[in-house]
Amino acid sequence: MSGAAKNQSSLNKDTLEIVVATDCGSTTTKAIMLEKKDGHWRQTFRGEAPTTVEEPLADVTMGVTNAVMELQELSGRRLIDDDGKIIRRTSRSDPIGCDAYVSTSSAGGGLQMMVAGVVKEMTAESAKRAALGAGAIVMDTIAGNDRRKPHEQIQRIRELRPDMVLISGGTDGGDQRKVVEIAELIAPAKPRPRFGGEYQLPLIYAGNREAVAAIRKVFDAPGFDLSVVDNLRPTLERENLGPAREKIHDVFLEHVMAHAPGYERLISWSDAPIMPTPGAVGDILQDIAKRRGINAVCVDIGGATTDVFSVYDGVFNRTVSANLGMSYSISNVCAEAGMDNVLRWVHVDMDERELRNRVKNKMVRPTTIPQTLEALIFEQAVAREALRLAFVQHRSFATNLKGVQQQRTVGDVFTQQDAGASLVDRMRMDLLVASGGVLSHAPRLEQTAAMLLDSFEPEGFTELAKDSIFMMPHLGVFASVHAQAALEVVEKDCLIVLGSAVSAKGQGKISKPCFAWTMKITKAGDAQQGTLSNNSVGTQHKDSDASGALLCGDIAQVALSPGAEADIEVRPERGFDFGAGPGKTITRKVRGGPLGVIFDARGRPLALPTDLSERRACLNKWIKALRVYG
Repeated sequence: MSGAAKNQSSLNKDTLEIVVATDCGSTTTKAIMLEKKDGHWRQTFRGEAPTTVEEPLADVTMGVTNAVMELQELSGRRLIDDDGKIIRRTSRSDPIGCDAYVSTSSAGGGLQMMVAGVVKEMTAESAKRAALGAGAIVMDTIAGNDRRKPHEQIQRIRELRPDMVLISGGTDGGDQRKVVEIAELIAPAKPRPRFGGEYQLPLIYAGNREAVAAIRKVFDAPGFDLSVVDNLRPTLERENLGPAREKIHDVFLEHVMAHAPGYERLISWSDAPIMPTPGAVGDILQDIAKRRGINAVCVDIGGATTDVFSVYDGVFNRTVSANLGMSYSISNVCAEAGMDNVLRWVHVDMDERELRNRVKNKMVRPTTIPQTLEALIFEQAVAREALRLAFVQHRSFATNLKGVQQQRTVGDVFTQQDAGASLVDRMRMDLLVASGGVLSHAPRLEQTAAMLLDSFEPEGFTELAKDSIFMMPHLGVFASVHAQAALEVVEKDCLIVLGSAVSAKGQGKISKPCFAWTMKITKAGDAQQGTLSNNSVGTQHKDSDASGALLCGDIAQVALSPGAEADIEVRPERGFDFGAGPGKTITRKVRGGPLGVIFDARGRPLALPTDLSERRACLNKWIKALRVYG
């Protein structure tokens, strides 16, 4: 039994009071302390240090030790012993050590997988969903109908060097030949894993159960370690991702992590299985959505990639946009979106040649941050396009099952989504969470909200929030030990509720009436100084009942303080929809925040004027209304 498994089996969540959690990122290892005080769990201290998985140090535990030592200095509690190990308390009165240590990791490139299936749009896509949901980066998808010749597929498999391979194909009891042919492509390719040596490449088979014997025969050779789990698509109408995801987590811990530099030692320290960072974020988002009974979307935009997570009606999806980021991949964003699309968000004159040099400089020096307002405006314009493109990709991936023949009545035509239609409906997006440097560390909360509204274009009623210090990974793995405590920290310290957006779906002529609104306070919040909005759209002082109206093309901010709740009735003009149908009145409960309630009458889909002077006039009006730059 591994150290982690041994520790976990004896862990009693009821005795926990002090927990240390780390996230070993590709460049930085972040540590937080979680403490139970007066019966409530809170996040109390945070430390970080460079990750040390690569040469010359090549031992991930050194970065962990350095990050935890910063916690030690800040908290005044000794957490590291003379041998560099994390100290455990011997009793509740013990002044040194913690009760448990947990960790996530994406160091060394994270979990890199290849998936394979018989049909790219069906079983291969289910395999990709399973891998992404487990926190993997999917390097490529091999399918029987992906239009590459067999020798091209074999060459690609050899080049990839994945950490593991997930194979799917066929419904239970169906044809075995095609899925066996896929296996016969992988076996002769003999892909060498990244860590080489005596490492046995893990293969997970999650296809037609009738083909298990034939698959075992194909991989009955040195160099492969085959695991068999339940079929991802036992029938065309049902997707069963759970067993494959769980096996991916097990294999990640037992095989991949055990061969990475220093991870065997880290595993022995941990009181719970180490999780891939994105997998932990996905788990905590699912817990949040389940607890509140809502649909939620979370975005994490980094230097090289942008991850989008969604939970709709309990169905979880994740996508990785590997070419969309704010430093290493910033040039790809500008190329894919087009510089014209980036500059459409800029309301001041900028020299395009200078901007292209700025993009190249960011790629060479990825840790630099904007030093001028102009640089900040441009960076946030690029972020809008990166977020927009990542969300488009996510919505196209998070779909109903393809290949399903649906029998529908005439009434169903108006209510049932088609197979292949996106599950991520902007109108039913109850919570939108922002994470990643450009969003979490924006100088003003208004800038974070503006980037979310412009890129995701939520419709109807949407709560906006951000991960305060990117602790969702830590809380995701902590939830595997103590789910209730993790969710308590999510509510109190992790998610900063910015406010609520009330956005009109539909388009109309500028300056024509769009909708009227009435707000009735149902729960008092924290003290609010003055009124957030200086727009003549309504009459309100602090948290009080209010009413107003907006014209097409306008946006306004109305105070509703943190902790406050209100019932908002919206009466849209003909052609505008807030969730009840075009032109129909709707009432929904919203929560307040530092930004109160943002009423958005710019229309959906959001269309900016093509004329430069008109567009800049609109941008300046919106920036002033939300006080984006002060």
